[in-house]
Amino acid sequence: MTAPITTSDQDQDITATVLRERSRLWNFIRRRVADQTDADDILQDVFYEFTQAYRLPDPIEQASAWLFRVARNRIIDRFRKKKEVALEDLASSHNDEDDDCRLDLMLPSPDDGPEAAYTRAMLLEELQHALEALPANQREVFIAHELDGISFKEMAAQTGVSINTLLARKRYAVLYLRQRLQALYDE
Repeated sequence: MTAPITTSDQDQDITATVLRERSRLWNFIRRRVADQTDADDILQDVFYEFTQAYRLPDPIEQASAWLFRVARNRIIDRFRKKKEVALEDLASSHNDEDDDCRLDLMLPSPDDGPEAAYTRAMLLEELQHALEALPANQREVFIAHELDGISFKEMAAQTGVSINTLLARKRYAVLYLRQRLQALYDE
């Protein structure tokens, strides 16, 4: 019969794992998180969670793999928190009619590391499919405003369609796109 693991033994195992994995884990996080303070916070959160989980009755089998998986999840969580903005909040935070619901403010920046670049590419691909499913008049307004940067005033002058109609078309497009892309966001 094996002797039960004492708190002292657990503390030594935790300390050894932290010392062994700290540098690799820090580099992993730092390559994906531009802000050093955020990276420090994530590293601290991961080690805190590790300490808590290590003391549970079910032991962590592969500590290194567990640490990197938790770090990856914390990076994604941090990224989502920073980028998560409701369309209504975004629209109400701008006085200019042309700045409401801007796509570039809602997509991850490609400069935020490989995880953000991958997420951005995946979102843009899904957005393309969703745009193709929109009615032509909504798609045209959405693309003209979001991708081509044409103001509603300019569109109204070019097409003869009222600004309110253009705003409504874009609103319906945004609502449809939000619904269509929600499952991807939830992942």
